[in-house]
Amino acid sequence: MQGAGNDFVVIQPESNHLNWSKLAIEICNRHYGVGADGLLLLLPSSVADFKMRLFNADGSESSACGNGMRCLAKLFIDEKLNGKNDYQVTIETPAGIRRARVHRRQGKTTEIQASMGQPRIGHNGTPAHITGDNNKMEEIISIMNHTIKVNGQELLLSLVTIGNPHAVHFYKDSITDYPLTVVGPQVEQHRLFPDETNFEVARIINRKEVSARVWERGCGETFACGTGACAITIAGNLMGCLDNKVKVKLPGGTLNVEWDGKGEVYLGGPAATVFRGDWP
Repeated sequence: MQGAGNDFVVIQPESNHLNWSKLAIEICNRHYGVGADGLLLLLPSSVADFKMRLFNADGSESSACGNGMRCLAKLFIDEKLNGKNDYQVTIETPAGIRRARVHRRQGKTTEIQASMGQPRIGHNGTPAHITGDNNKMEEIISIMNHTIKVNGQELLLSLVTIGNPHAVHFYKDSITDYPLTVVGPQVEQHRLFPDETNFEVARIINRKEVSARVWERGCGETFACGTGACAITIAGNLMGCLDNKVKVKLPGGTLNVEWDGKGEVYLGGPAATVFRGDWP
């Protein structure tokens, strides 16, 4: 399945006790396996409609994934609840219980919107709500700006945790020529991030639109990243550059992010099944 080009091998295993990390490395290999950004598991849950686990292409497990969540929500509803137009499901993730609403018209899914939880900002995961009111913009800006030295130059980052850690760099020029494959791995593995981090380079088009590229920890550059799109919107909103509803244009497509500045973040966008097959 894929959501805005962020692609996954999705399985519904009978057991949760296999070596998923090893399988992810093998099955996600684009030359010797199926090829994917990650391995998604749809599992039974005692506290939600289903449980999600995601293993990146390098075998590491991820706590959250907006595109993956939307893919599983579509699969669950298409298989279990076929016939209804709109339906909301609950999803158990390592980052907590999340909700996803699938909008369908004439039997076809038109959009899937997922709740991504409440963000935390700063490299220590400072909760966004403690930054104060609008009169404390200077405090917010100081928290949201961290400078590190990468590739022989200083890089200004806004650090946001939305299930996964993210480092956002706002870039004034075209992001097409940005050396993401050089800078991305250095930011991902920088000593500031003991658990490594995702890295986004973003260019603000206007208050409602931004273009971006993403370097995902454990995956490399991907066509899209749901939590990354959320991190960009949160950072831009807190710094007064973006509105509460933002279209994030990624190489694989556009994701719609909504955040009121204090509560949960909502991510909307497409999800589709590409093909079905057997792994021998």
